[in-house]
Amino acid sequence: MSENLQFSANIAIIGGATAGAEAASRLREAGAFCVVFEQNDRPYGKVEDGLPMWHHALRNKEYRTIDEKLDQPGISFLPSTGIGRDITFHELLEDWGFDLILLANGAWRDRALPVSGADTYINRGLVYQNPFIYWFNHYREAGYDGPTYEVQDGAIVVGGGLASIDVAKVLQIETTLKALRERGIEEDVVELETKGIPATLTKHDLTWEDLGLEGCTIYYRRRIEDMPLADPPPNATAEKIAKIESVRVRMLEKARSKLLFKVEPLWSPIGLLTEGDKLAGLRFARTRLDENGKAAIVPGDVRNADASLVISSIGSIPEPIEGLPMDGELLRLEDADKGKVVTFENVFGCGNVVTGKGNLVASRKHSASVASYLAEKVAAVDSSNTEKISQKAAQRHEAIGYGGYRAWVDAHTPKD
Repeated sequence: MSENLQFSANIAIIGGATAGAEAASRLREAGAFCVVFEQNDRPYGKVEDGLPMWHHALRNKEYRTIDEKLDQPGISFLPSTGIGRDITFHELLEDWGFDLILLANGAWRDRALPVSGADTYINRGLVYQNPFIYWFNHYREAGYDGPTYEVQDGAIVVGGGLASIDVAKVLQIETTLKALRERGIEEDVVELETKGIPATLTKHDLTWEDLGLEGCTIYYRRRIEDMPLADPPPNATAEKIAKIESVRVRMLEKARSKLLFKVEPLWSPIGLLTEGDKLAGLRFARTRLDENGKAAIVPGDVRNADASLVISSIGSIPEPIEGLPMDGELLRLEDADKGKVVTFENVFGCGNVVTGKGNLVASRKHSASVASYLAEKVAAVDSSNTEKISQKAAQRHEAIGYGGYRAWVDAHTPKD
């Protein structure tokens, strides 16, 4: 912290990715000293580990944005420091002396597949989206020691949003690359996703049928036009909603035609198919939309879908932090727009930890809104704890060997 800077308030921000960096920069501008606690070595969160590797342009843009916002005087970055893991929430609340605590820790935990007993088969036929995409992004790195998965042709993806389409793309890309390698052909992941499977195969005088692959299938409980691939604006007219629905259909068809996965709308999982101690598929029930637009089970209309790999991609939710009240899967809030957490006067949330989404745009927008509201509070605070907090942050820096933002990020960037 610069000796010459003066601060009106001290704010702890839990999470350094899109929402956390946005809030830190805005609140620093409003006159606050911000300490950003990041559980990972790098601050990029789901920008790094939730977006499949072919989103390199978007990823690099987000990296630069986050770096610019966090690497400035008045913001102390504490990597490798998980709240609830390395520092308890109670310690943060009672011992550090912060005036405000802002939760920007995102949605890292997969929503459970809603079939009784399903989680018994995790890594025995059932895989969740978050660890699967993490594996895909990192398994080629030297020294990788994370989860390992064997991609299977004919896999089932349960979902319907953008993340489930990314999962389907990964499955199609991995199985296609494997089939091509068996023919002595090497192709690039990013180029295959960009050009699409048909165009890539044509280059080698091959067709999809030549590969003998079945391809994966996304099962979605609502209609294709209901897939959350594009959102209508608030208070949208019926005409605007209809246009958004047509956009969703076109987006899906564009992705499907390039990567050749299949989609089965209006089916919801209701049971497990097993072989010994492994999951061997799912039983689905036909659904219909009721008068409220909810997916309702059609009695008696069921089907079995065999697959040696099932990937659940039905959404991500926040990891609970001991000491924070939860309302089901999400933080219990007094005011969602302002991010105010119940029972605490000066604890707020922003971004995906509040919205329950994995959308970068929505996360940044919500964070900016909450930060603007908190900026008014910052102006009314006259804090005297900055030196104490700065010293505690320095102690943590020393414990982890932190020598500055850019040097730390560079040292923890995977090398090819």
